[in-house]
Amino acid sequence: MCKSEVLVAFYTTSGIITSMIIRDITSEFVRSAAEYPVVTVLGPRQSGKTTLATMTFPDKPYFSLEDPDTRAAAEADPRGFLEQLKDGGILDEIQRLPILLSYLQGMVDKAKTKKRGQFILTGSHQPQLHEAITQSLAGRTAMLTLWPFSLHEIRHYTTATDPFAMIVRGCFPRVWEDKLDARRFFNSYLQTYVERDVRAMILLRDLTQFQQFLTLLAGRVGQIVNLNSLANDVGVSTTTLRNWLSVLKASYVIFEMMPFSENVRKRTIKSPKIFFTDVGLAAFLLGIHTAEQAYRDPLRGSLFENLVIADIMKGAMNRGIRHEFYFFRDSHGNEIDLLIKKQGRLIPVEIKSAGTFSTDFVKGLKWFQALGVKGITSGAVLYNGDRQFNIHGTSIINPLLTEDIWATLTTAWKD
Repeated sequence: MCKSEVLVAFYTTSGIITSMIIRDITSEFVRSAAEYPVVTVLGPRQSGKTTLATMTFPDKPYFSLEDPDTRAAAEADPRGFLEQLKDGGILDEIQRLPILLSYLQGMVDKAKTKKRGQFILTGSHQPQLHEAITQSLAGRTAMLTLWPFSLHEIRHYTTATDPFAMIVRGCFPRVWEDKLDARRFFNSYLQTYVERDVRAMILLRDLTQFQQFLTLLAGRVGQIVNLNSLANDVGVSTTTLRNWLSVLKASYVIFEMMPFSENVRKRTIKSPKIFFTDVGLAAFLLGIHTAEQAYRDPLRGSLFENLVIADIMKGAMNRGIRHEFYFFRDSHGNEIDLLIKKQGRLIPVEIKSAGTFSTDFVKGLKWFQALGVKGITSGAVLYNGDRQFNIHGTSIINPLLTEDIWATLTTAWKD
């Protein structure tokens, strides 16, 4: 039995015993700590960073910089605070006090014995932490990103394979571990974390407008967002919307997928697509609270695409791989949902929410292959059916019936 298949009893920092799986990223986490003196784990709030760090390194002293007293002590006397951590430790939510990174650099550099895995840092806000790391810890830290549960991790809590139930429930660990009501969780998450983080990062005068913006953005999931149209709907400038989008990306609420245009002699769309890091939040914002609602909603295809693409990205990040994901669309509306670039190969993927396969699903792949793009493979169709097979070299796969969709997609065409 591999590590990721083990359910263990874990004594949390709050003193509560809970059941927690060993995360898929754990092997990469341990290897990184064996090579670098510092490992930094980024990711959205509630994705399990604290649990990952304390569970993987239970003997390290733990300090949360969200705690006002801890933060005040560290800010008042950074050197004195770090002196108690000569053998290392876990510093949670480091973005709350980035000045510590400069002192941490000196501590790591002055150590007579270069220890590996001495410090574990976690953070939720990407820009502040990235800027501080660039200045202070470049070359001294490995960088990992932890998102909510992958579909593989969720299988430890359920054997169900209904993607629309997954869409509504989302992938946040606490929802699955503690069997929380998804609707109540996302309502709390939105108010406690998303809106709080936004207020901390920008001067938000009208929360109502921002809430409306989030809902409208959820309605455009998997689509290319027209900022001018969206700005008119919300009643703010496009500059304000760009700022809000930047904050949502920095807080890991949304992510962008860039268009592919390399060696393609076509007029291509140059704007990115928008997806939610956790599709459950998008469903909540849209008022979708049951699997049946998700199945019947006009956006079911886009929500299914968000679920699948986010899971493929998790597969790459959990291996410490710098992913290269794109989509393709030309001015005539021809489109490929996902292009994975790996080791010089380009894997085109079509994503369909239908439960019945149609030969129309492969037409776009054949059209794209005919463009003569270098290194292209026969690709795959990811759909919601029970059958898995090949047709003219194209793999037809249900991602929820596959142990690891990232590995399936990227090893099938390995040289």
